[in-house]
Amino acid sequence: MTMISTVAPDKQTITAFFTDLQDRICEALEAADGGGRFHEDRWERTEGGGGRTRIFQQGNVIEKGGVLFSAVHGPASESVMKQMKEEGQTAEFYATGVSIVLHPRSPMVPIIHMNVRYFELSTGDCWFGGGIDLTPHYVVEDDARWFHRYLKDACDRHDSTYYDTYKTWADDYFFVRHRNETRGIGGIFFDYLRPSEAHSKEALFQFVQEVGNSFAPIYTHFMRQNQALPYGEREKQWQLLRRGRYVEFNLVWDRGTKFGLETNGRTESILMSMPPQADWTYNYQPEPGSQEAHTLNLLKKGVDWLGK
Repeated sequence: MTMISTVAPDKQTITAFFTDLQDRICEALEAADGGGRFHEDRWERTEGGGGRTRIFQQGNVIEKGGVLFSAVHGPASESVMKQMKEEGQTAEFYATGVSIVLHPRSPMVPIIHMNVRYFELSTGDCWFGGGIDLTPHYVVEDDARWFHRYLKDACDRHDSTYYDTYKTWADDYFFVRHRNETRGIGGIFFDYLRPSEAHSKEALFQFVQEVGNSFAPIYTHFMRQNQALPYGEREKQWQLLRRGRYVEFNLVWDRGTKFGLETNGRTESILMSMPPQADWTYNYQPEPGSQEAHTLNLLKKGVDWLGK
């Protein structure tokens, strides 16, 4: 059942949606994979709260992945208060959300990431964040158009400005600066969405629900469509190199990884996003005119996928 709230959300309502979202996504992925099952690891945070880490390994389509739910609370650190522009104050924080990374067996099936989250301070400040982005090992323009069209339609149901704004944000955020390339074909990314006259807390929560509910239809589509496509050793080696770039971004640039480690988060859950295997080849240069070279040529900011 797809949930969309139409009432003023408090943290209990938002948390309940995220726990249900985790359940529904795991059920959809298990059905689409047809082989593997999620293993649940419940954990508690010493400072307050905890979560459910669900890990999927050695399935028919998904080689490794995780669907994580957390709800944590405690004293807000000085760095958090500074980030929220409330330096010099003390407050308690509450943070909850769902985070997903899936690494497929086949290099013809893309890596996917989604995060939807909510954060509030006892001072009354609160915000939503999240997004979905896709990292194909091989960029197929028809697939990229389908993905971005799905996200634009989801955004347009809430605000016609969302897609262009949050696509640009995703291009900027999921950028491997030291490689001068995007992590994949982007998607949408948003952060610090606070209630305002333009968008109430209810409206923002409905948008976050829309994004969360989009995940399962998007990824099961690519699982069904691409899992049987043929590939060989060359494609597998390329997959390992692209996984290496994924690791580089997550460990060097990703704010979520840094926040989790800095706030004494659960290391195993934070590093769930790492692939089962990756590779690095010194100064790798793809063969001119190859599919690998074509993919690298499309890993740029500002590609208008809907206009291509």
